[in-house]
Amino acid sequence: MKENILLILNVLVTVAGGLGVFLLGMKHLSEGLQAVSGQGLRKFMSLATTHRINGVGTGIVSTVLVQSSSIITVMLVGFVSSGMLTLQQAINVIIGANVGTTATVWIVAFAPDPQVLGLVGLGLGGMIYFFLRGERVHDLGLAILGLGLVFLGMYFMSKGVLPIRQNPSIQAAFTRMEATTLGGVALVALVAAAFTAVIQSSAASIAIAMTLAAQQLITYEMAIAVLFGANIGTTMTAWLAAFSGTAAAKRTALAHTLSNVIGSLIFLPFVLPVLVPLGKALFPHWDAVTETAKGPVLLGIMAPIAVTDTIFSVLRGVITFPFVKPFARLIERLVPQSEDEKPHLSPLKVGTSLSPVLACDQALLEVQFMRDSDIELLACARRVVAEQDAPDAENEAHILHREGILDNVQREVTEFLAAIMSKRLAADVSARAQRLLRLTDELESVSDEAATILKVVKRLRKNRQRISDVSTAMVLSVHDRVFAFAEKVSPWVRSPRPVIDVEAVQAESRDIHEFIRDCRRTQLGRVGPDDPESPLRVLGELDIINAYERVRAYYLNIAETLAGGKAAR
Repeated sequence: MKENILLILNVLVTVAGGLGVFLLGMKHLSEGLQAVSGQGLRKFMSLATTHRINGVGTGIVSTVLVQSSSIITVMLVGFVSSGMLTLQQAINVIIGANVGTTATVWIVAFAPDPQVLGLVGLGLGGMIYFFLRGERVHDLGLAILGLGLVFLGMYFMSKGVLPIRQNPSIQAAFTRMEATTLGGVALVALVAAAFTAVIQSSAASIAIAMTLAAQQLITYEMAIAVLFGANIGTTMTAWLAAFSGTAAAKRTALAHTLSNVIGSLIFLPFVLPVLVPLGKALFPHWDAVTETAKGPVLLGIMAPIAVTDTIFSVLRGVITFPFVKPFARLIERLVPQSEDEKPHLSPLKVGTSLSPVLACDQALLEVQFMRDSDIELLACARRVVAEQDAPDAENEAHILHREGILDNVQREVTEFLAAIMSKRLAADVSARAQRLLRLTDELESVSDEAATILKVVKRLRKNRQRISDVSTAMVLSVHDRVFAFAEKVSPWVRSPRPVIDVEAVQAESRDIHEFIRDCRRTQLGRVGPDDPESPLRVLGELDIINAYERVRAYYLNIAETLAGGKAAR
């Protein structure tokens, strides 16, 4: 009894360590491939909007590029949330991603010796990563390192389960688990779904099943049942990304889950009578025993498991593809969206696995929202000054409400980009993320100044004072010049970086600065002994003019940031 307990502990530790190495390898492999193919991946994802077939192809190619369907689904959650893709387009990509993720299983199935491949991958990847120069070369080295860890993890898991075969009682416990009936297949699939949901990697679950099947510890039927469960459990990643997000994010996660669950339920009754015999027929020598140093192993069982996984994924896509539109409408009914809900970034907070290039695209949408909001707030601020004698409560409430929203948006974008920038980034992607951070800071400051103008007018109103007619005309002229400058700079807040004549922008900004300085001098000259209330009134008017001066500086900073110039003085 004691020996059995020690054996089980040894197996659990070795298998758990192998699983950890496998998952770490998948992480490095995915990050390296994302960094190498970031721009290409972005172009592939944009193809999903052109045609339904392109959407499926996009899902296949993108998943093969990054070796993770979970990453693709997290991207889709963000794309649909931000309005870059419709739900129908996302479902087409999901169909392709489910097929593309089977590439990992094929790699595992036809790997000759995982220990040798793991060491070769670590050696080659390490030399490339540590001894060669060039950012792309380093990213490629990281990917090869990850691939080496994947194979090494497979080796440790295979080695970990080996002692089980040397203990008849424990081996008997494994062999008693059967999937010879529909109920047995369903039970194994349910357990596999729960396990996959915890580790968030269907490839790891299937790899463990393949290892156990090769060691003759589980049957071929059980391994196929694991496939079904793993394809359901892997949808948990999308839910983690969408949990606190918008209705659009939840719709994408639900579409992923339902498509996989419905496909599994439809084909579950065909596992034993159709899919299992089909895999055996395609590889008639699957049960040939190969003598190795570790003992007899069913190496041939790997291929039929891989082909069954691919056939299942393709068939599931075939039955889903004709019904994408009604399926999307069903999801939209199940998860209604409020009318005032805007595209939001929060669903991607969990998804730091998102491609950094695509993450910057997502953040840019929020920056553009801030840009448009600032123009609107400045227009509202003008009405506050011009209509001070007949205040518009709705307009004033809108300024304060929108300013609060932009504070939250800035915090959200900053946290999101900080999580992305903690990864290994290409130099151009890192520079772009830093520009976006700078833009959010400047744009949020503009909204603060709009609120400042409102607060000054309300303070004067509280003291039963008002801006004089002459001063009102002057303040409005300052506003108009600053607002025109803001409208000129705002369209440049886009990607890729626009061509900006920095010297011309700086010259225009200096002209506005000189004009505002003259206005301040004029206002100070209006303080006189004949008007005892003039100091407080002029102080308020100067506060408003100074707010516009800061707005001018913020937009100059924005223009120089976009042009890659120095920060404004």
